[in-house]
Amino acid sequence: MSFFSSLIKPKQDNFVKYLINQAELDVRGLEQLVLYMKDAKSENAEGVNKAEKDADEVRRLLVDELNRTFVTPFDREDIYSLSRAVDDIIDYAHTTVEEMTVLGVAPDQHLLRMAQILLEGAIEIQHAMQRILTHPGVANDHTRRAKSAENQMEKAYRMAIADLFNGVAEPQNIVNMMKKREIYRHLSNAADRADEAANVISDIVVKMN
Repeated sequence: MSFFSSLIKPKQDNFVKYLINQAELDVRGLEQLVLYMKDAKSENAEGVNKAEKDADEVRRLLVDELNRTFVTPFDREDIYSLSRAVDDIIDYAHTTVEEMTVLGVAPDQHLLRMAQILLEGAIEIQHAMQRILTHPGVANDHTRRAKSAENQMEKAYRMAIADLFNGVAEPQNIVNMMKKREIYRHLSNAADRADEAANVISDIVVKMN
C-alpha cells in the first residue's frame, strides 16, 4: 500500500464504521422500545432516549467527516442518504415514546407487534451494513428481508387501525382513538425509513458491481 493510499483508506473505513454504529444503535434503541411496549417503565423509555442521543452524535461525526473527506467508499450522496434514513428510524422510535408519554397512551398488543417488526427490519439493516464491503450479495439479501419487514408493518398497521375503529365508538373514546392512531402512524413511518435505508443499500450494491 502506498503512502497516499494509507492516508485515504482509514478515512474510507471510517464511513462504514459510522454507518454500522448507527445501525447498531437503532437495534439497541428498538430493543428498548419492544421492552417499553411490554412494560412502559421509565427505564425502558430512557433506554430508547439514550440510543437516540448516541445515534445523533455518530451521525454528526459522519457528516463532519463527509464534509472534510475527498475519497469515500461509495457515493457521497448515498452515504448521506443512508445515514439520514437510519437515523430517522431511531428518531421515530424516540418520538413514539415521547408522544405516548405526553398523550397518556398505554402500550397494546398492536404497538408491541409493530415495535417487534421494526426491530426485525433494523437487525436486517445492521447485517447488511456489516457485510456491504466484504459480501455485497449477502448484504443485498438482508435488504430484501428488511423490505419484507416493512410489508409486515403495513399489514400490522392496517389491522391495528381496523381494530381501533371497529364498531361504534362512544364520543368520549374518540379522542383516545385519535391519539392511538397517531402512535400507530409513527411506527409505520419508522418502517418506511427502514425501507428507504434498504433501497439505498441496494443501490450501493448495484453501483459496486
